[in-house]
Amino acid sequence: MARSKYTEEMAALICEEIASGKSLREICKQDGMPDKVTVLRWLDAHESFRTQYARAREAQAETIFEEILEIADDARNDWMEQHADDAQTAGWKFNGENVQRSRLRVDARKWFLGKVAPKKYGDKLDVEHSGKLTLGDLVAGSMKQDDEQPSS
Repeated sequence: MARSKYTEEMAALICEEIASGKSLREICKQDGMPDKVTVLRWLDAHESFRTQYARAREAQAETIFEEILEIADDARNDWMEQHADDAQTAGWKFNGENVQRSRLRVDARKWFLGKVAPKKYGDKLDVEHSGKLTLGDLVAGSMKQDDEQPSS
């Protein structure tokens, strides 16, 4: 049975697990851990836990960023030795399935980081404006819109 009484020790353990890269869902499935709804209630009720949890989420993003680099650099199983009776089919074969799976793992983590830490890991938007806009243009445009709206 899962514990449901809030303690500082349990809060610290949950935050430590999050900082290591685990999801709250994964943590709450472990024996002796509270269920996810209970943890969410604790977050609402305990300001110190909210602060600790927010820092753990920031650390989790760093951990996941490091995982991306590890996955991208890991070339194990990208090539498989193929055994065969004849010399033409024997040798090394590219393992496209492993490479695609690694790409999926990286992309999922990049998406996650872009959502939880968009300022740090999100796509940068490059907005360029080649025209000239003055305060007078804005005021004139605003007045024009007011004239076009139907009166009530």
